[in-house]
Amino acid sequence: MPAADLVLTGARVRTLDPDRPYASAVAVHDGRIAAVGEPDDVRDWRGPGTEVVDLGGGWLVPGLVDAHSHPVWGLDMATGLDLSGVTDLDGLRAALASAERTDGWVVGFGLDHNVFGGRPVDRALIEDVLAGAPAFLRLYDGHSALVTDAALKAAGVTGPRTFAQRSHLAVDAAGRLTGHLVEHAAMDLVTAVMPRPSHAERRARLVELLAAMAATGLTGAHVMDLGDPELVGAVAEETVLPLRLRFAPWCMPGADRDDLAELLARQELGGRHWRVGGVKFFMDGTVEGGTAWLEHPDCHGQGTEAFWPDPAAYSEAVRFLHRAGVRTATHAIGDAAVRHALDTVQSLGPDARLGHRIEHVESVPDDTVGRFAELGVIASMQPPHTGYTRADRSDEWSVRLGGDRAGRAWRLRDLRDAGAVVALGSDWPIAHYDARAVLATARAPRGAASARAGLTGLQALEGCTTHAALAAGEAAVAGRVAEGFRADLTVFGLDPVEAPADEVAQAPVRLTVTGGHVVYREG
Repeated sequence: MPAADLVLTGARVRTLDPDRPYASAVAVHDGRIAAVGEPDDVRDWRGPGTEVVDLGGGWLVPGLVDAHSHPVWGLDMATGLDLSGVTDLDGLRAALASAERTDGWVVGFGLDHNVFGGRPVDRALIEDVLAGAPAFLRLYDGHSALVTDAALKAAGVTGPRTFAQRSHLAVDAAGRLTGHLVEHAAMDLVTAVMPRPSHAERRARLVELLAAMAATGLTGAHVMDLGDPELVGAVAEETVLPLRLRFAPWCMPGADRDDLAELLARQELGGRHWRVGGVKFFMDGTVEGGTAWLEHPDCHGQGTEAFWPDPAAYSEAVRFLHRAGVRTATHAIGDAAVRHALDTVQSLGPDARLGHRIEHVESVPDDTVGRFAELGVIASMQPPHTGYTRADRSDEWSVRLGGDRAGRAWRLRDLRDAGAVVALGSDWPIAHYDARAVLATARAPRGAASARAGLTGLQALEGCTTHAALAAGEAAVAGRVAEGFRADLTVFGLDPVEAPADEVAQAPVRLTVTGGHVVYREG
């Protein structure tokens, strides 16, 4: 018997393994769990080079995974002035008036739609405090931005454009560009000419970010974009990535067979603690931006069109990838978008249970809920997003949808009760990456979400462990504390299942282990 690299004792282990639900000791060898049980079961694994850690009664659970995050692309999204604490227009103007410039630009992120108090998003509301500086302010949803006239001129944008995807440059009644860039293609016009951090700066930020994520108990993330394979690969060769990163590159409207073949080829990319696995689609945008695909228009008459101008082309692309054995993840927030994604999976036939996913699922009717389990479609949801809504439904999300649809907000519990796999995440940088907040808000959703939408403590933990593993097709090697499984482990100072949700949100993280490596240690 080889000696273990790491032995953890004095623990209260929730294994999530039905064959052995509880234990007190774990031995790790070569990145895998070698033994699970009581002290006697791991004693023979100790050797002269074994690190032995007494957890002092800490609660050990399978390593937490964020099932929807953007830790590499987010380095660019979360750049500049953090506007997430701004609550009204006066606060925004004050923040911009004193903002630092980067190569003459004012760049900000995390701006809440509710700041505008129902007014149209318009550069006229802020340009006078910026003294002519070009500015790019990303709205919190990541699907739109507010830019100034100087920024439009720097990008050579003088009027509306036509895009292959459902994207546009907003104009007012007189045809003037308002500076509201809606969806990715429109924002890309300006981001292409903005200041960009150096490779060294991005590398340092990535290392710092992943370490901070591990400090909240995260051992992995399903990355819903391609990120920067060269950057990630270089960091992975130089050091141990604190999180396992599983990337899903985007497939956008207009993709042809060559594009799809390239996506297939990318599935071979990977290294230690990172790999490409899956493809990400967008079926719609966001409720607040008026681009969620809805079965009935929102209060402004918007939301009646899909992100793919030809939804049938989306379905055919999914079928192509499915035949090649590639799992897909589809961003679908509105009820029409979710329904079309489900219909597409149903069209795949009896072998559709490859494990395709739908991301976000913010508001769906009763007749949709049961279809997730029936079709084997994973619901990937982000409970912290409920914090952008209000209990009195005066927020932009609720107002746009109206009472009935806002009353169907984030149906976490209904989906679980119907038998669906519900994987949980943060969507960082849209919401904070703290895994404890994901667990807490899954149990106690905020704002417009009904109290009955909350999961049990065990269901919330499963959402970041066993259900996240199912969503990645890794249930045979991840998501449980069991012999032969990956040694991805999280240790809390309290029981994340039985402790109240507000205490879980502040729970001490004693230890985080990824692939047998201690990547975070308390103190």
